[in-house]
Amino acid sequence: MIKTLFPTFVYYSPLAVKGQPKLLKELKDEAYKFAQIDEEGQAWSKKNYKGGYTSYGSLSQLHRYSSTFETLEKEINKHVRKFVKHLEMDIDPKELRMTSCWVNIMPTDVIHTMHIHPLSVISGTYYVQTPKNCSSIKFEDPRLDSFMASPPRKHNAKDHNQRHYSLAPQEGHVVLFESWLRHEVPKNDAHKERISISFNYDWV
Repeated sequence: MIKTLFPTFVYYSPLAVKGQPKLLKELKDEAYKFAQIDEEGQAWSKKNYKGGYTSYGSLSQLHRYSSTFETLEKEINKHVRKFVKHLEMDIDPKELRMTSCWVNIMPTDVIHTMHIHPLSVISGTYYVQTPKNCSSIKFEDPRLDSFMASPPRKHNAKDHNQRHYSLAPQEGHVVLFESWLRHEVPKNDAHKERISISFNYDWV
């Protein structure tokens, strides 16, 4: 008998919202608008997100400032509740609320290094623009620092045996994961900007 113990789950789904093309366009337009007028965010990005723009260090609660982002929040809430049910968390899913939400605009050659989202419960990203050859989101096995003498896995090993897993994003899709899961966005090889909206859900 071989059991699968302590699995790490990643939720990935189309948003399936009525009028999604319109929502995508409005989110894209607002993302570029923020990038143009957000001087504090521009300065933060220059130091921490070189070559790109993120509102993480300035406008990190866009769902409270914009009705467009508020609409997105309501749709993502449905997916977060499904994910929480799958994880069998012993809480009312409604106790998890979106507490932060920010835009990321990633031009060619920009990277976002490995990180976690501390003090949150569920984190994720909604993809607004994903041109051909744009970066995947890459997840790291959370046990990596404990492997010590463990041999590497075969190149073609099954997903659940890999040390890292890369998920290719698609426009209109949302990815969710527990906030302690380390992840990165490698160098963007696309000739167009990769645009995404990231967010955190906290237990409140």
